[in-house]
Amino acid sequence: MKIIGLVGNNADFSYNRLLLQFMSSHFTTDVDIEVAEIKDLPMFNESTAQPTPTCVTTLAAKIAAADGVIIATPEYDHSIPASLKNCLEWLSYAAHPFTDKPVMVVGVSLGQQGTSFAQTQLREILNSPGLNAHVLSGNQFMMGFAKKQFDQNGQLTDDRTLDFLTQCFQTFQQFVQAHRLMTVE
Repeated sequence: MKIIGLVGNNADFSYNRLLLQFMSSHFTTDVDIEVAEIKDLPMFNESTAQPTPTCVTTLAAKIAAADGVIIATPEYDHSIPASLKNCLEWLSYAAHPFTDKPVMVVGVSLGQQGTSFAQTQLREILNSPGLNAHVLSGNQFMMGFAKKQFDQNGQLTDDRTLDFLTQCFQTFQQFVQAHRLMTVE
């Protein structure tokens, strides 16, 4: 199973990138998680007469070829980062790779609430007509207090957090497999 893990911000250091990197190295049985960045995408402008940038078409092709997508979003001011919204605008305009694609939303934040507001907003955006993703409901992995959750090697330190992440990811794998069966018929 091929999964694209989309880092939902453009920061040089990101706990959400760290989470996806952890998932990529931890969940290796029957799955390959490729971590993809959005930091090089230019600002979306629908009125531009220029062709779609190569970085957008490359990302769209990776998403289209994947069995599923995990989007790791931080929460900035009760919302998704502008860089993630920019990415989704490019993809909904230029290529539509999320159409009928299974998507899991995860998030890490420094505060207590995790990324609850951002995840709710992201789920609504992913359901919009230009994206039409199949977003896994429930199994919302939101991790707060990020600085306490990872050790210096990028490993999760809390067994309960790891158990919940594993449960959520296993449910996502089942969701992707069920989606495959539905699209084959």
